[in-house]
Amino acid sequence: MTDHRVLDHDDWVAARKALLRKEKEFTRLRDALTRERRALPWERVTQDYRFDGPDGPETLADLFDGRSQLIVYHFMYGPGWDEGCKSCSFLADHFDPAIVHLNQRDVSMVAVSHAPRAEFEPFQRRMGWRFKWLSSHGSSFNRDYNVTFTRDQLDRGAAVYNYRPGGFSGTEAPGASVFCRDPADGQIYHTYSVYSRGLDMFITAYHWLDIVPKGRDEDRLDYTMSWLRLHDAYGD
Repeated sequence: MTDHRVLDHDDWVAARKALLRKEKEFTRLRDALTRERRALPWERVTQDYRFDGPDGPETLADLFDGRSQLIVYHFMYGPGWDEGCKSCSFLADHFDPAIVHLNQRDVSMVAVSHAPRAEFEPFQRRMGWRFKWLSSHGSSFNRDYNVTFTRDQLDRGAAVYNYRPGGFSGTEAPGASVFCRDPADGQIYHTYSVYSRGLDMFITAYHWLDIVPKGRDEDRLDYTMSWLRLHDAYGD
C-alpha cells in the first residue's frame, strides 16, 4: 500500500477529476447496456413448473405474489448437501434488505434450489435469512435454466452454463432468471438470465471493496473467493 503516489491537495483533486471523467463515461456505457438488456426479446414459458415452498406447493405464477415481475435466484444447494454454496450465501446476505424495496417497484424475488426444502430450511434458519426459498426438486426447472447438471453431462462436456457447453465444473451452478407475467391473460415470459461473473453486480460488499486501496485483494489467492466464509464462520 505504501508505493502509492502522495500528492498535495490540488494535484490530488486534478487526478481525481481525471478519473471521474472515466467513471462518468463508464456510467453512460452501463446505462446504455441496461437499456439494451431491457429491450431483449422475451420467450414464452410453456412448462407448468411446480415448487415446494414454506406454504406448500406453488406454481411459477404463484411466485409473482400479485406483481408482474419476478426475479428467481438459482441458489446452489443440491440434494444431500449440508450447507449452501458459500458464494451463493454471500449474495443471499444482500437479499433481505433489497426485497422490501423491490416489492415497491412491482418486483417479487425468491430463491430456488434443487435440494428438497427440508434439507435447506435448517440452513436458512442458521443464516437468519427471511427471503422466500423454494425447492424445484422433482421438476425440470433447474435443468431448463441450466443450473443443474447430471454427472454424465459434465463428463461429456455437454453441460451448458452461461450459454456455452462445458462451462461449469459441478452438478449445481449459480444464476438468476427474470420473468414477466401479463396481467391480462396470465402468460408468463422469460426475459433474462445471468450467470457466472454476471452475478457480480448484485454483490454489494464487493463494490464497496472496489473503492478501498486494496480492492478485492484476490489476485494472489488460489481461486477467486477462496477467502470467503459463511457469515457466521469467520471466527472474529
